[in-house]
Amino acid sequence: MLKKYAVLIGIIVSCVFMAIAIWLYPGGTRFDETTVGFSWGKNFISNLFAERALNGAENPAMVWAYLGMILFPVSYAIFFVNMAKKIPDKNAAFIIKYGGLANIPFTFLTVTHLHDLMLIISSSLFWTCIICITVIIFKTKLQLFKLLCVICVLLFYYGVYLWGTSNWDLLPIIQKVNFVTSTLLILGLEYFTKAEDFAGIKRVKIKIRKQ
Repeated sequence: MLKKYAVLIGIIVSCVFMAIAIWLYPGGTRFDETTVGFSWGKNFISNLFAERALNGAENPAMVWAYLGMILFPVSYAIFFVNMAKKIPDKNAAFIIKYGGLANIPFTFLTVTHLHDLMLIISSSLFWTCIICITVIIFKTKLQLFKLLCVICVLLFYYGVYLWGTSNWDLLPIIQKVNFVTSTLLILGLEYFTKAEDFAGIKRVKIKIRKQ
């Protein structure tokens, strides 16, 4: 039972830890240090990991945020390993499995002073896995998941665009929307798909274009 619901349990426990962290966050945003508490529209999740909040107060949210950040990538990695077992294409399964596992340390390191670099690496690994899964999903009859995959990928690239154009007003909101939709996609694929759904797909050819 624990093995079957490991992904769901891990995500729920992680969300509980992050909810506690959000509740305990003293306040302060990028633009206004006088705000009280965590603002869903102005604060980034990364604000929870600092020793001091942006208003200068000690940050009791940090420990809880760390606990959540440990469990999230582990839960996602379990999903990617399970998903790889459902896919008959060995190359795609390899990318999904080991990309998901490699993502664990890099995601956790986003809470350090290497945040920007680790975020780029972890995001690249995570979304490489998701895009690979999206390609495979489009070779199945899973119509709803095709739509969900497209929505998640588009939101991700929109977030990248906002980050690249320094749109700090909208980016905190898209960050959270992106997290919710990708997590729902992962839970859906974990518990509402089976190996038989992928049995008829042809081999997925993934070409890496040389610059």
